[in-house]
Amino acid sequence: MFDVAIVGCGIVGAAAAYELSRYRLRVIIIEKENDVAVGTTRANSAILHAGYDPEPGTMMAKLNVEGVRLAKELCRKLDVPYRQCGSLVLAFTPRELALLKTLYHRGKENGVQELELLTKEQTLRMEPSLTPGTLGALYAPGAAIVNPWEYCLALAETAVRNGAELRLNSPVIGIERLPGGFQLSLPTKKVQARYILNAAGIHADKIHNMVASPSFQILPVRGEYYLLDKSAGNLVEHVIFQCPTRMGKGTLVAPTVHGNLIVGPNNEPVADGSDTSTTRDGLEQVAEMACKSVPSLDLKESIRNFSGVRAVSDQEDFIIRRAEDSAGFIDLAGIKSPGLSAAPAIARMAAALLEEAGLTLTEKTDFIDTRRRVRFRELSLEEKEALIRKDSAYGQVICRCETITEGEILDALRGPIPPQSVDGIKRRCGSGMGRCQGGFCTPKVMELLCRAEGKDPLTLLQDTAGSCLLAKETKGGAADV
Repeated sequence: MFDVAIVGCGIVGAAAAYELSRYRLRVIIIEKENDVAVGTTRANSAILHAGYDPEPGTMMAKLNVEGVRLAKELCRKLDVPYRQCGSLVLAFTPRELALLKTLYHRGKENGVQELELLTKEQTLRMEPSLTPGTLGALYAPGAAIVNPWEYCLALAETAVRNGAELRLNSPVIGIERLPGGFQLSLPTKKVQARYILNAAGIHADKIHNMVASPSFQILPVRGEYYLLDKSAGNLVEHVIFQCPTRMGKGTLVAPTVHGNLIVGPNNEPVADGSDTSTTRDGLEQVAEMACKSVPSLDLKESIRNFSGVRAVSDQEDFIIRRAEDSAGFIDLAGIKSPGLSAAPAIARMAAALLEEAGLTLTEKTDFIDTRRRVRFRELSLEEKEALIRKDSAYGQVICRCETITEGEILDALRGPIPPQSVDGIKRRCGSGMGRCQGGFCTPKVMELLCRAEGKDPLTLLQDTAGSCLLAKETKGGAADV
């Protein structure tokens, strides 16, 4: 029997796994997809929020501020791209100027450091591309940008290296109470655990209802984005927000750690939490709102549109608590924004709840808390030459847009959580993320996947289950996938 079963391996589940792997416990992470970070974690704004937005006294406020503090050190230790670029919340009307003051005082009450109210002139000096109609801004130097899927992967990989077991392609289809624990039914086996952490994102209410009385509902909300080419990446240097509304933090324009510019999202409730399609109306709404902040934004520079679905609940705050009628079952649910920011603090709170419920936490003396990976394009010429002399695979460039080498892809395939698809390699290495979006490198990546994994080319996936890349033609002329 495992000590703890974590259901879901997005950023919250991965952070919880990392935190629990510090202790002498048997931990299993159960993920329904074929990789980690393929839900909300891979399709969001990639912002570590400073913490001025949540209402004081809420879990969101406390865990946001604590989480961004922890994230900075975690990203350093685990070699995750991170940049503390700061954020600006713009005001376009006198009423919004008053709201900036409210956010300023709220942030101070939440413990956010170095907040500053800027005049119009100060704001436009910092960001000349902003609309001249800007009346002022709230400046939060502590806000940062991060690679969200690599952040999640790094936490999960480190947990696995420290003994946690990860089971992919394993949707939970039922949970039963046992004396002293639970039995989770998966399609091919059953798993027993003394405690469960429910980090199932948009499915968290369904997992909760398998073992406890309904107490919340997840109401999925979709947000659509533009990702602009690196040629547009320097248009702004900070994360540019508009004043928040009851619908959320609104449409932003922000740099990414990869050097691109991200624009979005809108905010649209959807009945199907797996609906990550993009729509003409949604993207037009994003464009209109974003150009209100940065009129010179050229959306013809877009290299990709995408959307993500957020696990908004019918409750205002995060849902982090033990189920009242199911001892040993703990929900980490309704983790909408600032969930990415708060994740490591949520994980610590989850560990404390487990300890209160009777789990003994004994720290390991041999915990591995560092991670490094090769990013060939960031090396000096001398470092590149030395690496190629050591392993010639680093001299073979597979992705020309991002200068990703065969050696980096092979590193990913040999990693603690090997990728199962072309997009799995993209999330680990960056291949296919450039201007051509994989038009040049995808066949070469497929070849490496086949060679390293011994896969039949007809089984290769673009991303999750069912996304086969190739088909063969039958005698009748139809494609047999």
